[in-house]
Amino acid sequence: MFSPSQEDVRRFFCATYAKARSGVAMEAIETLAAQWMDEHPEYAADFADVDTALTTMYEATEGRTNPFLHLSMHLSISEQCSIDQPRGIRQAVELLTHKRNSLHQAHHEAMECLGTMLWESQRAGRPPDGEAYIACVQRHATKD
Repeated sequence: MFSPSQEDVRRFFCATYAKARSGVAMEAIETLAAQWMDEHPEYAADFADVDTALTTMYEATEGRTNPFLHLSMHLSISEQCSIDQPRGIRQAVELLTHKRNSLHQAHHEAMECLGTMLWESQRAGRPPDGEAYIACVQRHATKD
């Protein structure tokens, strides 16, 4: 299993941002990351300066989203949907996308579910509950 460090993740996004802006050929995962970066122009400055990216701390108490975590979650959900793992996540996200008429909005709602699942897993010291995660996404898709 691949477990990149915080520094690895930040370097990846900054390098991908630079490649995308310069028109350099990219790997598939970089292309996907660049597409999500384009959806979040508010983070451009965070991705443009690798030195600052490596030293900046994003505290929830400051009311600012960590752009590297946010984009990592977009990539995670994209990958989960591409391989339908946990089984049923693809259909749940597709349903939510249809309901919201926006893949981007669907991802943001799925992120809430993903974050909750991971937090509960860590708090309880047990494996992540994929069924609860999918059920949460489905609830978002069926509420008005």
